[in-house]
Amino acid sequence: MSREQILVDVVSLHAAEQAPALLDVRWALGDPHGHDHYREAHLPGAVFVDLDTELAAPAGPEGGRHPLPDVADLQAAARRWGLREGQPVVVYDNTGGLAAARAWWLLRWAGCESVRVLDGGFGAWAAAGYPTESGDHEPEPGDVTLSPGHLPTLATDDIPAFPGVLLDARAAERYRGEVEPVDPRAGHIPGAHNVPTAGNLGPDGRFLSTGALRERFAPYADAEIGVYCGSGVTAAHELVALAVAGIPATLYPGSWSAWSADPARPAATGELPGAAD
Repeated sequence: MSREQILVDVVSLHAAEQAPALLDVRWALGDPHGHDHYREAHLPGAVFVDLDTELAAPAGPEGGRHPLPDVADLQAAARRWGLREGQPVVVYDNTGGLAAARAWWLLRWAGCESVRVLDGGFGAWAAAGYPTESGDHEPEPGDVTLSPGHLPTLATDDIPAFPGVLLDARAAERYRGEVEPVDPRAGHIPGAHNVPTAGNLGPDGRFLSTGALRERFAPYADAEIGVYCGSGVTAAHELVALAVAGIPATLYPGSWSAWSADPARPAATGELPGAAD
């Protein structure tokens, strides 16, 4: 996939002759007010998507904090959003794509072929002076048909025998085990390398150039790559960046929240991939 098939800039989106379906996925850990932010201002015609209830199944020890939703539930939600068969989709948030990437990955996993992330998100759109709307937008119901498994995933039981390299997309202090604000234990999966998602973006909140992303992931480019984070949300951001760099990778949806829920599973701490403590 080319960069243009994965990301869209605000100028190109504003100038598009045929408007895609727009999904506003404003969510951040510790901020439960995404829908309020959407109601205050959003891209014209955008529909709010609730990450916790529409892009994930209920949390549990086996699946982690954001398990993949049942595809029938996802299809029902997508039709509520107004998605139509074969219609291009653009997803955005206001946190550099960290939440929108979950929608990007999940819709592609479910068979939507044309899904892009708005590079720079709502902030870039507003900074460009383009119009916004307030309140809720309720589209006509869509007719999209979804099916699971169009992208690969890793289950928790796959991790010990995974033949490639695992990338941990969390912030460095969580990877090192210095802090753990939400999950059962601190640390990381033994052998995983820390490549925080924040490093995928430039100071302007947009993704780095294709060349810079290729350089960032060059140490792992020849290996089979699995990616995890805390709950399988921001790891999707890493998958966006890897896709832009032309490097295939697989999501571990359960991520650290599922792995760490079982005290029998090993954990490592410190800056290096390490062995189990």
